[in-house]
Amino acid sequence: MFNSVDSVQQALAAQHYVAERGLATSIYLSIKLGKPLFLEGEAGVGKTEIAKVLSRILNTRLIRLQCYEGLDASSALYEWNYAQQMLHLRLMEASGSTRNEMQAELFSRQFLQPRPLLQAVEYSAENGVAPILLIDEIDRADEEFEAFLLEILSDFQVTIPELGTIAAKHPPVVVVTSNRTREVHDALKRRCLYYWIDYPSFEKELEIVRAKAPDVAPMLAKQITAFIQELRRLELFKAPGVAETLDWTAAIVALDQRALSLEVIADTVGVILKYQDDIESLNREVLQSVFERASIQAQLSNG
Repeated sequence: MFNSVDSVQQALAAQHYVAERGLATSIYLSIKLGKPLFLEGEAGVGKTEIAKVLSRILNTRLIRLQCYEGLDASSALYEWNYAQQMLHLRLMEASGSTRNEMQAELFSRQFLQPRPLLQAVEYSAENGVAPILLIDEIDRADEEFEAFLLEILSDFQVTIPELGTIAAKHPPVVVVTSNRTREVHDALKRRCLYYWIDYPSFEKELEIVRAKAPDVAPMLAKQITAFIQELRRLELFKAPGVAETLDWTAAIVALDQRALSLEVIADTVGVILKYQDDIESLNREVLQSVFERASIQAQLSNG
């Protein structure tokens, strides 16, 4: 797949993902050693995007398990389609099928509904290649689900009592993400390679904006990046991530603006700040101060 850390970094750059060498090294080792990659950081810094980009680079399927409170094994692994089973049972009864015949058919593969974890195992078994398995926002799931993951991630095989054991021929490339809304248990982290993705520096974020929005005016890209960087220095409930930076860039370009102004910022602040308390804290005086510091930084930048 990759023959060096440099090849990973180059492949990511070709997909317009700007990654420092530390992240590229973690990705390379994760694939080389066959270990899950645990990415932690604030929301919107590009953790989920790593899995999406890898699926394009490796030309394989991306299978996503979105975690949430109350997620259990059946929702992540497989379920039986009870509605279709009941309908099929009535048809078999009407045709005079025996009890053994009905039981054999009711728990056959046609009524099995694979969820993301089983899909990842089956995809490998059927296609002979490893998919990308994204376990997104594991910190939203319960600790009981974490314990379940320990077993499935170690063996990559699923035992279905009615059908037997299905094993992956090639273990999926696993990316686990966390926004750190709670601490994830050490037992899960120990089975993974860990990397913290922080908010980018001005230079890196400017490079991201230019990669994702190549048509944006050079000075406008600097102004947008500098303003976001200064905004993150404030005491906000939720600082804007890179995702908000790119959304804001798209919004400003859609408004046919060639430069930032206080009026444009005030009109589009809902694109970068998602909590009313944060928006209210950005009063005229604070906005003016942030805008002035950002303008100076944009002017002094040599990028």
